[in-house]
Amino acid sequence: MQTTAASAELFPHIRIVMGMVIGLGITRILTGLAGFVQHPARAKLSSLHLMWTVSILVELIHFWWWEFALFTIGAWTFSVFLFLIAYCVLLYLLAALLFPDNVSEYDGYEGFFLSRRKWFFALFGTTFLFDIVDTIIKGPEHLAHFGFEYAIQIPVALILCGIAIWTADKRYHYGLVIVHLIYQASWIFRLFNTVN
Repeated sequence: MQTTAASAELFPHIRIVMGMVIGLGITRILTGLAGFVQHPARAKLSSLHLMWTVSILVELIHFWWWEFALFTIGAWTFSVFLFLIAYCVLLYLLAALLFPDNVSEYDGYEGFFLSRRKWFFALFGTTFLFDIVDTIIKGPEHLAHFGFEYAIQIPVALILCGIAIWTADKRYHYGLVIVHLIYQASWIFRLFNTVN
């Protein structure tokens, strides 16, 4: 059984390992964006792809911010550590799916994104399921912080991801990413209005 002191010493170590994986995701996105500047004619750009890129970049940053709540865990287990690393890997894979090594066989980034939407939205939907476990790990106080909104957010997000897997309609995908960006912005606004 771990002592509180031992748990407090484990948290920075675990946060560093998680940060390495999240950092790889952020690096993948930033490298991809830099590639647009370095080689603007390599592949056709897409506003849909760029919007999802911004959304996943914010998602990675949000994840890193919210994981600070893990400092309240009194006793760490390897299974919790393994779960958190798997969550980070899931987020990294979303970033990697946005910027493949080569898009020459597709009609630019939009063609690639829409052709890989099943993978992307299956992974994206899975992050919501992982978030439930992550929230439970952080304790009942953390869960209570989100209130009734959290109970609605998860099933709605899963339904929207399911539709995104099924349809290639660009209007739907634009609508979904706009809603997601607005929702992320609302969390940022609420977060900074509650911190004094």
